[in-house]
Amino acid sequence: MSEQERTEAAEVDQVAFDINDFPGGAKSALEAVLMVVDEPITEMALATALELPVDDVTTALTELEEEYAGAQRGFTLRQVGGGWRIYSRSDYAPVVEKFLLDGQQARLTQASLETLAVIAYRQPISRSRVSAVRGVNVDGVVRTLLSRGLIEEIGSEHESGAILYGTTTYFLERLGLSSLDDLPALAPYLPEVDVLDEIAEAGRG
Repeated sequence: MSEQERTEAAEVDQVAFDINDFPGGAKSALEAVLMVVDEPITEMALATALELPVDDVTTALTELEEEYAGAQRGFTLRQVGGGWRIYSRSDYAPVVEKFLLDGQQARLTQASLETLAVIAYRQPISRSRVSAVRGVNVDGVVRTLLSRGLIEEIGSEHESGAILYGTTTYFLERLGLSSLDDLPALAPYLPEVDVLDEIAEAGRG
């Protein structure tokens, strides 16, 4: 490829634009990008894509959500999992659920919820330690949580080589949380952490 051809190819690859040239300006441009993302996108990534200051993007996102709420739109703009994404508004959950599931309730079982809670609060954690805390084998439940994208493998124990599990960004999305720090306090619902550790250690013995 000649130097001229390489230059022309580079010009094609780099899309140049002035955000002010678009009829709706930055807000409409943000909407266009948010409509095609399949996971939360950070303010920095949006600012880079639109060639705007991060503060301007933050302001525009906040104003967009206020406009959606004021107009009682069926969708909302939320900040979860460290980024922003458009979601259907919770007020219309019954309609969306009926459309997607045809009336079928695809909720997690009690066993799955309990296992997910242990992993969420004690991650990274192995299946054997989860089993020790719950007092039952959790292999099948862990497979279910993996298949639903709520947990993932995040390494292995140095000594035993056992796979360690943790929650995913999708888990945060489903709970509407920005980070694991937003999980409610564990103390009112489960034994103290040292007690959980004792149970887990006993199960490994």
